[in-house]
Amino acid sequence: MLDNTDMHILKELTKNSRITMKELGEKVHLTGPATSARVAKLEDNGVIEGYTIKVNQVKMGYLVHAIIHIFTKSTNHQPYLSFIKEQDQFVINNYKVSGESCYLLECKFPGNEKLNEFLTGLSNLVNYKLSIVINK
Repeated sequence: MLDNTDMHILKELTKNSRITMKELGEKVHLTGPATSARVAKLEDNGVIEGYTIKVNQVKMGYLVHAIIHIFTKSTNHQPYLSFIKEQDQFVINNYKVSGESCYLLECKFPGNEKLNEFLTGLSNLVNYKLSIVINK
C-alpha cells in the first residue's frame, strides 16, 4: 500500500526522473538514503517500471504527428500487428482499445509522403480514420 510520502515521491519523479536522491529527499522531507530505499522498494514492487526521456519529435525531423483509429477487417489481428512491428520507426504507441475502434495508433512521420506510404500499406490490412495533431 502506498502512503502519502510514496505518492509524493512518484509525483516528483514524474516531473524529473533525473533528480538526485538528496534533492528528492528534501522535497519529500526524508534523508537521501531513506528516499533511495523508498524508491528501490517502489521499483522492486513494480510500481516504478522504468525511467524514460521526452524527445522533441519535430527537432528529430518528424513534422507530422498522427493519431489513427484502427478498425480491423477480421478477428485475426496478427497481420496488422506484424505490419506495425515492421514500421516501428514511425510508431510511437499502439493501444488496443475498447469502443468504436480496435486500436489507437499514434505515429510520427517526417512528412506527408511517408505518411501516405504508411497509410497505403495499412489500408491493405485494416480500415482506419486519420487525425493529424495540430498542437498539444
